[in-house]
Amino acid sequence: MILLKGVSKRYAGLSAVDNINLEIPEGCIFGIIGKSGAGKSTLLRIMSLLEAPDEGEVYYRDERVDTLSPEALILKRRKIGMIFQNFNLFSSRNAAANISYPMEIAKWSKKNINERVDELLHLVQIADKRRARLRELSGGQKQRVAIARALAIHPQVLFCDEATSALDPQTTRSILALIKDLQQKLRITVVLVTHQMEVIRMTCDKVAVMDGGCIVETGKIGEIFDSPKTQAAKDLVNA
Repeated sequence: MILLKGVSKRYAGLSAVDNINLEIPEGCIFGIIGKSGAGKSTLLRIMSLLEAPDEGEVYYRDERVDTLSPEALILKRRKIGMIFQNFNLFSSRNAAANISYPMEIAKWSKKNINERVDELLHLVQIADKRRARLRELSGGQKQRVAIARALAIHPQVLFCDEATSALDPQTTRSILALIKDLQQKLRITVVLVTHQMEVIRMTCDKVAVMDGGCIVETGKIGEIFDSPKTQAAKDLVNA
């Protein structure tokens, strides 16, 4: 689904991402983990087409996407869903209006928007919160609204950037269970970035461990937990 070849990114002469080669299979939940400053958020921004690499190539299936024209890039981004730690919702809009926003930008009809909003509210299990203001929602409910908005226009891939870091442990488990359930129902690819190994263990099929802007280890979840090979992976497993 996503292929990176020799991807690097520098800021002020410092390498945030250094010669990354990575393949993320279609239809899986793939985790990227590392301590603060490891480069995982920069890598996510490159994969999600929010930034272009200084070097290297990015492919979605067989299509190179890091060199798309501005117009083509806008269209490609509409097939990408993003959820964040701080929800990134509009406080001036209720739950339904937040979910409808990307469909409005894509110029869907009002009828189709309303039908899709109802479908998504049921999908993320907050059908009774359609008209709720953000101040009336818990953190977990806000993240469910954010997930529904990210899924609004049928993305091929869902990127999750520390999506549970602001939530308590019980809510974290419920959101991770929801993401896993949605991935299986919708058959989409999920890329989950976190610094929490427990989040990876509960959710992902495979994981890449980052350290110093490099991917130092990749493998299936069981392999990384049972026999981590690098010090970075050992530190995360034993934290």
